[in-house]
Amino acid sequence: MEKILTKAEIEALLNAVFDGRIEPEKELAKTEGTAVSYDLFNTEAHKGFVPNLDIVYDSLIRYNRVTLSNRLRKVVEIKKVGARSYKFDDFLQTLPSPACMAIFKIEPLKGAALIAFDSPLVLALVDSLLGGTGNSKGPVVNRLFTSIEVRLIEKIAKDILQDFEKAWAPLYATHMNLLRMEMNPRLVNIVPPEYQIVAMSLKIQIEETVGNVVFAVPYMTIDPIREKLKAGMQFDLMAIDPQWSYRLSSEILEAPLEVSVEMGNANISLRELLDLTAGDTIMLDKPCSSELLVKVEGMPKYDCVPGIRHGNKAIQITKIKGGSSE
Repeated sequence: MEKILTKAEIEALLNAVFDGRIEPEKELAKTEGTAVSYDLFNTEAHKGFVPNLDIVYDSLIRYNRVTLSNRLRKVVEIKKVGARSYKFDDFLQTLPSPACMAIFKIEPLKGAALIAFDSPLVLALVDSLLGGTGNSKGPVVNRLFTSIEVRLIEKIAKDILQDFEKAWAPLYATHMNLLRMEMNPRLVNIVPPEYQIVAMSLKIQIEETVGNVVFAVPYMTIDPIREKLKAGMQFDLMAIDPQWSYRLSSEILEAPLEVSVEMGNANISLRELLDLTAGDTIMLDKPCSSELLVKVEGMPKYDCVPGIRHGNKAIQITKIKGGSSE
């Protein structure tokens, strides 16, 4: 039933209108449909908003921190700087000059993507790979990279792509295929200039040297699996943190253990034990030339033979318990 206002309510409504507390035009507009502008290139979707995509990069950072540290034999730290979306032509304008770019394909998804390394990072990586300190404190020379430098960075790029595959694996099985290396942004055309890409910047610190690497993935490449990203990102819980495993392994290797060598056994009475004095001899059930038992934390682990090395008493491991002879 339609509500009918009372005389008092009508008077109160009229007073509100006269006082300016209610504007009839705005109240009527609320009940009518209004036009909303829709920009095909600036909607939330085409701004590169991809829910939970940063979790993939978190996994990449965990994997690649260990991979890069092992390859360079230096302590490497990697941090996210932030994600942004650009039209591809605008993105190329943001790249430093010179930059070393790796063009790759995320199979079976369509399109290609790229990784861009800035000059300080390239020089630090090359110096470290060739046995240097990796510190580039001097001024960075603005020049194109040599073919040797590009080949070395190509190895680093392949390592990153392998780790990128692992980061994507819990969500979607992919194969990262490196297509080519490039230094001139004008020769890079992974998508048409007006297409949207999602860029993620990472900061890589090699001891005292800091450089940047940028991932650029076209929005059309990840659009087919956008719903999987939306659906709830439990896949990150299945990922193993290699840095945690590395630290745990390092700590375990430093754990102290008690190692003992069992020379033999002898049965004596309590009276004989009480009567023992300095210089007495106890005959064991094994000759000194026979194999002895080595125990680690009380558990039988090795067989060995006794001897002397550099004037010190020593043993030589001959067999691992449950294993073959060495």
